[in-house]
Amino acid sequence: MLFFHRKKITFKPIDPLDNGLREEIAAEQRESDHFELSDQVDMTLPDKWDAILADARQDPDFTFVDDEA
Repeated sequence: MLFFHRKKITFKPIDPLDNGLREEIAAEQRESDHFELSDQVDMTLPDKWDAILADARQDPDFTFVDDEA
């Protein structure tokens, strides 16, 4: 008599944040000048983004592609 034993192969679920990204995100969220998507509701996000771009444009190696141009 011949019996076939089928083995089921299983894999651990992949955690995309398991490579250190989780810690990087948490560190950025703890920064004093971080912003949330809810900031858009009170219209502070555009001002913050403008300040970020103004700071970045001071870098001589900075290049920015404007989608609206």
